[in-house]
Amino acid sequence: MSTSRSGQREDRALVAAECEGSIDLQVDVGVFIAHAPGTDPDRLQSFAARAAEDAVDELASATDIAWRFYLEDPARLPDHDRRRPSEFLDRATHRMVEGPYDLVVVVTDVPLVSSRERFVPGLASPLSRVTVLSTRNLRSAPRGEPRRSLDHEAVRWNAATLLVHLVGHVLGARHRDADGGVMEPFQFVSERRDVPPIDADVETCLHRIAREIPAVETRPRGSLARLAFHARSAVQNPGRILQALINSRAPLLPLSLPKLSTAAVAPTLVIVFSAESWDVGFHMDNVTAGLFAAMSILIAGVYLLFAQNLSFPRKQHQIVTEHTALVNVTVFLVLVLAMLGLFMLVWVIILVIEMVVFPPNLMSNWPSLEDPAVGFVDLVRTGAFISTIGVLSGALAGGLESRTIVSHLTLFLDRP
Repeated sequence: MSTSRSGQREDRALVAAECEGSIDLQVDVGVFIAHAPGTDPDRLQSFAARAAEDAVDELASATDIAWRFYLEDPARLPDHDRRRPSEFLDRATHRMVEGPYDLVVVVTDVPLVSSRERFVPGLASPLSRVTVLSTRNLRSAPRGEPRRSLDHEAVRWNAATLLVHLVGHVLGARHRDADGGVMEPFQFVSERRDVPPIDADVETCLHRIAREIPAVETRPRGSLARLAFHARSAVQNPGRILQALINSRAPLLPLSLPKLSTAAVAPTLVIVFSAESWDVGFHMDNVTAGLFAAMSILIAGVYLLFAQNLSFPRKQHQIVTEHTALVNVTVFLVLVLAMLGLFMLVWVIILVIEMVVFPPNLMSNWPSLEDPAVGFVDLVRTGAFISTIGVLSGALAGGLESRTIVSHLTLFLDRP
């Protein structure tokens, strides 16, 4: 990142840790504290600053570029309930654009759960460049022993190790099983008193990718310019978006959203027994049915994106960074694929009803049919037409029970 941009921030932000590299590049990291009611934010902030100090030398050594961590003002959470990491995304991306920062580290003392509903000490989102670290898991102790304090040596060095590990994921490094390095799947080690070394192969990867970290940004004037920047960012980074889509398992998302699925299936169970729907389905050509389904899935995705306010950051800013644009494009594509999965789910149900529940000769005897022969293609086309109506009704009437589900499955890895 340029020196001028960094200098603009120093007047209003506290530098927690910094280390110069041999290359004239700098990565700026915002450290954001989100604490539960009753927690002393200063202690949590001091803990985060010390973790950054312990980690910064290892990061600078592995990447050969300068790293600088800035402390942001802490924010108080409304309760002590467990949280998905995506629940911090709105504030994190807001701070990232305002900073502006290349990465954001969120440190919290509430429990953190993964997409598999497991309690984890931290998770990373390579696409959004946000990591979330929870002290709750780090401070837990064996049964019968008191909880560890934030000042405990084991907590300190495991936190620093976890921080380097999560930043490694942001930079594209993967787990390396049983190699003793920092990218080994994270486990709390009570005897740990330093940060494990970064493997030579991982260091080469980090050295290459870290050069690309300083964010590309723009100040678009108007919605069309903002949309063009999003499209250009997506075209230039197809691999990162594709990997996020694969990790998200987006077509299976409706199975995690019963309200959406119910709103889509319920009306189709009535429509499938309506003669009018069969008239339309049988007299519609295949191209029209396909275009109607494709446009409906796309419209449903667009509607959910804006109705649920799923773009990041939710507050409009003059500056738009490339990785924020990639997050928004990925969330939109996940919604489209989720609507496609919902369409397939309803389609299968309708086909089963047509082929198993309906008497074989019932439809061929309907007086509205000019040709009494009802073939498999007719059943498929009519089922697709009815399913399309179900997708639209599901998006309009059902919506998403929790918008954090989409962003969590899209952006965050499922284990530290």
